[in-house]
This record gives sequence, structure tokens and C-alpha cells, in this order.
Amino acid sequence: MGRVRDFMTQDTVVVDPELSLRNLVELLAQKHITGVPVVAGHRVVGVVTMDDVVEFLASEPTVPSAEEETVEQDETEPVDRWVEGEESVSNFFVDEWADAGADVTERFEAVHGPEWDQLGEHNVEEAMSRRLLTIGPEDSIADAARKMEQEAVHRLLVMDGDTLFGILTTTDVTRAVAQSQA
Repeated sequence: MGRVRDFMTQDTVVVDPELSLRNLVELLAQKHITGVPVVAGHRVVGVVTMDDVVEFLASEPTVPSAEEETVEQDETEPVDRWVEGEESVSNFFVDEWADAGADVTERFEAVHGPEWDQLGEHNVEEAMSRRLLTIGPEDSIADAARKMEQEAVHRLLVMDGDTLFGILTTTDVTRAVAQSQA
């Protein structure tokens, strides 16, 4: 039966908790991976995955821009109705938004302010999981597969005590099974 050490990735990509989420996403895309251990100094402090990033961003409220104003309407006031022949109520928006006639592409290219760069405004520490799911290098691939299934995860940190030896992913387990080593 195959051992974790035989199939794990030894040259593990790790990130610092202070890395911006934008830089994390770029790194994950560049390396074609979906998650990495988070290391502060020489200590593993968590794991961050693309799922963590998406979940974090989904839970964050959008940042209002400085130009936005909250308009409260008295519930007792009647709502003005548009009458044909009068100026459309929507003209208000055309008058208020300087770039209302701008092409959508032009508006999206004008990225300024935190509401446009949620990934750049937050770091790995804010999105990472502090729960470390580990397995030893001498454990069997079958044990690793069972643990991944029980915990519903796609990766386990291969550790002996506090020392990170590598990472074992579902792809590694699949490779072991394909080679009939599990």
C-alpha cells in the first residue's frame, strides 16, 4: 500500500498571512493550484483556498463610494408617477452621473477606490482557515483518502509535529489509485 510521502507534493507553495488576496489569487492561477498553507515565520498558521476567498468576499458588504448618498424617503409621501409628455424621472441619473454616457468598458477600466478592489484591500489572514488538517508522511494513502472524505476537504498538510513536509491533494490520491498503490 502506498505511503503519503510517495505521492505528496514536497515543493509546497506557501504564503504569508499578510499577502493581499489579489496577489494570492494571481499566485494560485499562475501555479494552477487551488489552495496553499499559510506560514508565519516558520510556523503553519492556516490554509487558504479559492473557496475561502470566494466565501470571504461573498460575506463582505460592498464598500459604498464617497459619491453615494443615502436618500431616505418618508414612507407617507406619495410616489411621483411619470406622465407621458413630461421629462422622464430617469433623467435625474443622466444629470447626476458624469459618465452616464460612457461605454461600460470605459467605466470598468476606471478602477479607483476600494469598492473596485476588494481583493487588494484584504489579506490572506482575513480569509484563511485556521483549522489544520494534517497527516503524517508515513501514513497510508487509504488513510489519507478516508480523512479527506470524512472532513470533506481536497488537501491535507503533510506534517510531523510542527514541521511541514508537503501537501497531499485529491489529485495525488487519484494518481496513487491509478498507479494501484492505494
